[in-house]
Order: sequence, then structure tokens, then C-alpha cells
Amino acid sequence: MDDDEAVAVTANPGSGLLPRALDALAALAPLAVEASADLRGALATLDVPTAGETVVRAGYGAAAVVGVGVVLAGSFVRLPPFVVVPVALAAAVAVAHGVHELPVVLAALHRRRALGRAPDLVARLALRLHVEPALEPAVAFAVDASDDALAAALAARCRRTDRLDDALLAFADAHADDAPGLRRACHLLASAPDAPAGDRGRRVDRAFQAVLDGTRDRLRAYTTALSGPVNALYAFGVLLPLALVAVLPAAGAAGLPASLPVVVVVYDVLLPLVLLAATAWVLANRPVAFPPPRVDRDHPAVPARRWPALAVGALAGTAVGGGAFALASTSGFGVPALAGVAALVPPWLAGVLGAGVGCGVAAGRLTAAAASVRERALAVEDGLVDAAYAVGRRVANGDAVEDALAAGADVGDETGAVFETAIGVRERLGVGPREAFLGEHGALADVPSQRARAVVDLLSLAAAQGAPAGQAVVAVADHLEDLADVERACRDDLAAVTSTLRSTGRLFGPLVGGATVALADGLASPDAVLGDAPGTGVDPGALGVAVGAYVLALAGILAALAVVLEAGPDRVAVGRELATALPTAASAFTVGVVATGALV
Repeated sequence: MDDDEAVAVTANPGSGLLPRALDALAALAPLAVEASADLRGALATLDVPTAGETVVRAGYGAAAVVGVGVVLAGSFVRLPPFVVVPVALAAAVAVAHGVHELPVVLAALHRRRALGRAPDLVARLALRLHVEPALEPAVAFAVDASDDALAAALAARCRRTDRLDDALLAFADAHADDAPGLRRACHLLASAPDAPAGDRGRRVDRAFQAVLDGTRDRLRAYTTALSGPVNALYAFGVLLPLALVAVLPAAGAAGLPASLPVVVVVYDVLLPLVLLAATAWVLANRPVAFPPPRVDRDHPAVPARRWPALAVGALAGTAVGGGAFALASTSGFGVPALAGVAALVPPWLAGVLGAGVGCGVAAGRLTAAAASVRERALAVEDGLVDAAYAVGRRVANGDAVEDALAAGADVGDETGAVFETAIGVRERLGVGPREAFLGEHGALADVPSQRARAVVDLLSLAAAQGAPAGQAVVAVADHLEDLADVERACRDDLAAVTSTLRSTGRLFGPLVGGATVALADGLASPDAVLGDAPGTGVDPGALGVAVGAYVLALAGILAALAVVLEAGPDRVAVGRELATALPTAASAFTVGVVATGALV
């Protein structure tokens, strides 16, 4: 792995807890091992101060812990050895492999996430070349205008050589496998300064189009290849497990080992792990993403304390679950109209409903502030095209940038409000356009939008160079519009898959799960429950809780998978999805149980 990959990082080992945990696990397996070059490079990329050999031994140590834990748990619930031993071995092997491969996967994810900024980086290079046909100011503008990992990788490459064209080509070649469009774009940009004046602009524009076309083609090929894995996920992770629920109470009578511990292990441990592995595969193989504005936890609008959100979620879950339990236990609170409904609500359903609502509310509260900041940043970006057109035309016609900013304020919505705020800051403090937007009290000081900041940098350049830079501002509007079109097309290509994932996790899966649990309850006979006739089946109430937990896990994992497909790993977006998916899934599961119970 080269230095460019080592630069493209967003990970942080934090307080050192991870290295200490790896050292503790490695101490359990004092073996002579050797780490692969990929693992060592991944640890360097992720900035984890731990030797590769320590991670390898930690994987074996974690495998030993998990294997022993599975054996002890199986003995506690009295599972037969022919079940416990294979499960323990499989779990140990899976954990060891996961620990060894996880750093490599995470490093690839960070690198590909960084490559999602490739169109923005090329746009900054191209726009600066429109103003002045020289690589040095173009590279400096592209690197200084952004703090993303891809720009840092380009800066690191440039620091190692005096020839910026060679540095740009080497940077492009280093990312050729993951972003072929970036490679072609960088080659065009490197040759643009020496091209004839009439051809220079065309090469710059072709460079931007090349990176867009490469991104679009890669994502479309990826979308086409998703159909097989997604269909397999539905068949073996959703449809088949839910279809088998109805026959589980009678499985023991047929000689099948369908005890409650087996059901819990299969539905609440193994199946969620399979779904998580499928999500990890999709994430690891996603070529690039268009990451939304990133809101860090140190943003002033994001609360530092998380316990209030967790407390609100716990209270909401307790209230909803307690209400459902009281309804089922008191025959409708003595209200005749509710008595019939209460008779159809089993008491165990209160736990599933309360857990779904409580976790969903907590997830929503935890990410509400960050989501609000991000939505504002996206709203500002939505109007950037119109604002850049308006300001650029006035600058190109000879107006000063300070006067042209009024045209941006006329755009309206959040973008216009930002320009209007910047005008006020400039007039009160007597600062230039850059300080009015990006200074300590600037209009964009708390708006985490790289694109908006790049436009502001171009405006400050226009303030220094006048009318020639006005044409570049107009060009940035064209490029932003093209980029928005590509992002929209890529999301449209994925819409069929993501909408199916969301509807399955939130609605159809929970409805089918609730219906099959109710059917299982109706088919169960008095002597086919645990405790009455051991080994002949599963208690329908316990089965309902186990399947309810699986349904909630299914809803959460499919919601996260939909986010991963659309924009890559995004903590805020996953939280917002969970805030809707978990309560909806719990409610749909409840409806499935009650409605089907009324019919059987």
C-alpha cells in the first residue's frame, strides 16, 4: 500500500482503548505469527498504533474467547454436543477471520469514501485552470479549499516532487483501479496548461466530464451486479426464515431439534450475523459514494451529552410497552370497545413493541441535531448553482464581487439567506468575501459543506482577479449542475433496490413475521409447549419474542443497508433511518399478530 492510501483516512483510534483491547486479546494467543502486507498497510491507513502480528494474535485470542463462550452457553441451555461443537467451531473461525480482515475492509471503505470526493476535487482543479493556465495555483486552490482525505493525498504526493504534472499523474495512477475516471481526468488536467489556448478550455471541461462518466459507469455496473446478492438475501435471510416460523411449534413432534435455545441462536444470533455480513460485503464492494456533508460530534449544534436522548428513548419504550401490557392484562381497561382488541393482544407483544419504539426514539434523538445541521447544509447546496450563475454573470460584466453578492441573496431559500448573512457580516465588520462567509462569525462558519466553501474560495479569487474569474464562477455553476445530475441519476439507479429494502424491513417482513407467529400460536396444541412435553416444540409466546427480536434486527440492518447503498457509511443517515424503521417495524409486527389472530 502506498503513501496515498495511507493519507486517505478518516479513522481515529480514539483514546487508545482499541490498541489496549487488541493487546489483551493477543496475550491469550502467544503464538509465532506473521502479518500480511495488506493488514500492515490497513493499520497504517487507519492510524491504529498496533503491529500487524498483534492483530493476528488478537484474532486467535478472540476466537478462543468466543468458542469457550459458545460452549458454556450451550451447556447452560442444555443443547446437545452435536449442536454446540459445530457452532462453537464456526463462531471461532468466523471471529478470527473477522478480526484479521476487518482492518483491510475498513481501510478500503475509507479510501473509497474519499474517492467519492473525486468530482469535487477535479472541479476545483478545473475551475482554477479556467482562471489561470498553471498547475501550481490550481493544485494549491484544490488542496486549500478542502480538508477531505483525497485532497490531503494529492497534497502529500505534491510535497514529494517539484514537478506538479508528475505528481498529479502519479496521484491518478495510484487510484486507477478504484477510480479510472479520475485517472483520465488528471491526465487531461496535467496536459491543459501546455495546450493551445483554444484547446485548453476543452481539455479542462473534458476532464470534469471524464470523472463524472467514470463515476456513473462504475455505480451502474455495481447496481446491476447487486440483483443476485440482494435476491439471495431476501430468499435466505428474510423469506425462508419467516416462512419456517409457523411450523416451529410442531417441529419437535417431527423429530427436529426446534427447542427455544436453538430458535434464539438461529433467529437472533446467526441470521442477524448473516445479514450484517451481507451488509459488510455490499459496503466493502461499493466502488465510490457521494458522501453527504459530514457533521462531526464537536459541531457546536450537536449536544455533547447523549444520556438525555437515551433516557427519552427508554421512557418512550417503557410507556408504549407498558400501555400494551396493561391493555392485554386488564381486558381493555374495562372499556367494552377495547375488550375484543385486548383479547387478541398477547402480553409478550408489549416487550417487542416497547423495544422497537424505544430504540427508534433514542436513535432519532441522538441524531436529530446533526441531521438538522446536515439538512441545512444540503439546502444551501441546492441553491448554489443559481447563486453561482447570478454572481458570476455580474462579476463577468464588471461588477465588484462585494456588489455581486446581492445577486446571490436574491436566490432565496437557505442559499439566499447565507448570502444575505454574509453581506451583513461584510458591512458590519468591513471584511472581504471569504471572511464574510468562512470567518469566525461568517455565514458558513457552522455549515459543513465542502462545495459551498469551494464556491466561496472562488468568489474570493474573483474579488482579486475581477472579470476573468467571473467566467470561472459561471463555469462552476455548470459543473455543479452536472455533478448534481450524476448524483441524482446514481440514486435513481439504486432507488428500486433501496425502496425494496426499506419496505421489506419496515413493513412486509414484520407483517409476515407477525402473521406467522399468530399462525404458530393457533396451530400449537396444549401438549406441544416447553414444560408440558419437553422436546416436542416451542412455546408460542417465547417464539413470538424471539421472532420479534429478529424482525427488529431485520428492520435495523436493512435500513442501514439502504443507507450504505445510497451514500456509503453515514452515521447520521443510519440514525434517521432507524428512527423510522424500528417503530414502524414494531407496529407492523403488532398488526400482523393481532390481525391474523383475529382470523385463526
